[in-house]
Amino acid sequence: MATRTFLALCFAAAVVAHGDHGEEKIIAGPHPSLWYNTLPGDGGTQADSVFSGISTFGRLPYLPCLSHKDITYDIAFIGAPFDTGTSYRPGARFGPSGIRQGSRRLNLYGGYNVPLDTNPFNSWATVLDCGDIPVTSYDNTYALHQIEEGHYSILSRSPKTDAAKKGPSLLGKTLPRVITLGGDHTITLPLLRSINRAYGPVTVIHFDSHLDTWRPKVFGGSPSEVASVNHGTYFWHAAQEGLLKNDTNIHAGIRTTLSGPSDYENDGYCGFEIVEAREIDKIGTDGIIKKIRDRVGTKNPVYLSLDIDTLDPAFAPATGTPETGGWSTRELRTILRGLEGINLIAADIVEVAPAYDTNAELTTMAAADAMYEIMSIMVKKGSLSVEQNEDAEDL
Repeated sequence: MATRTFLALCFAAAVVAHGDHGEEKIIAGPHPSLWYNTLPGDGGTQADSVFSGISTFGRLPYLPCLSHKDITYDIAFIGAPFDTGTSYRPGARFGPSGIRQGSRRLNLYGGYNVPLDTNPFNSWATVLDCGDIPVTSYDNTYALHQIEEGHYSILSRSPKTDAAKKGPSLLGKTLPRVITLGGDHTITLPLLRSINRAYGPVTVIHFDSHLDTWRPKVFGGSPSEVASVNHGTYFWHAAQEGLLKNDTNIHAGIRTTLSGPSDYENDGYCGFEIVEAREIDKIGTDGIIKKIRDRVGTKNPVYLSLDIDTLDPAFAPATGTPETGGWSTRELRTILRGLEGINLIAADIVEVAPAYDTNAELTTMAAADAMYEIMSIMVKKGSLSVEQNEDAEDL
């Protein structure tokens, strides 16, 4: 009798719990009595011990933005786990999860960025990790369509801050910023297609050891239309589709071998200027920064794409096509900080393939730190409203 009563009570409890399932609310952070939510010192928050729990970028709150269109933010991180456009070592489909793992300790002490004098984890901006875009690994054409549509869903909604103010988008609205975690570099093509739908042609800052503007017949042989779109040709396609703002784009960190001098001529036709990696030996980081700023200006909406192979393999071995003779992590972070004030509307980090990393997670930490600098620049710039940017130019 006692056993029957107990089972009946358990069944009743299960029914009640199931009945309430549809009313569950999304909650973020630990229970206040289990962990501290406020850090000592100048402020900042920490959701949990940095070595435990589910990984998000920098321990940011996770919300399922793709399935909940009412979620708003000022900066969103989104993953694009795609690597079937690579020509050498695969594995960048695990880049989003690897970068999140490498970012765990970014806000260990609160997240304050000393050189930039800002805290991207504790500012005016609502910053979220929106998870990953669902990407098929069986059909490249459809996968790139998924990435474009997923990115546009995140990009095109109203931001948390200054949603009612005018912005630089084609519709005159202020939009949130989106930072995409790749994925091989092919993903930049659907991302630029998404950006084009919102902003029209944009200026691109491209950090990479490779040009990635190769004609499909030169890079890969172009045996089919699908094969012609890969991580070495996507900027050629972007130029052909009118996604790039003419003669305002720039590569930085280039040191690849070529099929011949015509590769550089073709690159010029695609609208890029080139900063070679070796130039840092003569002009230093300040010279590199000046070249980039002179090329892109401070008013144009700018998209920043960062291939982790910009770094020398000594600092970032876990990548699809490593090239020796690259910059150090310190040099790259200095250059990124030098872009403060540029009108960054979105960014991506690509070609992180964690399977080739060291046990110390050198590559994923470097990638996370680079994104931390970019996020800091975005936060310090303020929202993308026209009024905000006019005020910043007057200072």
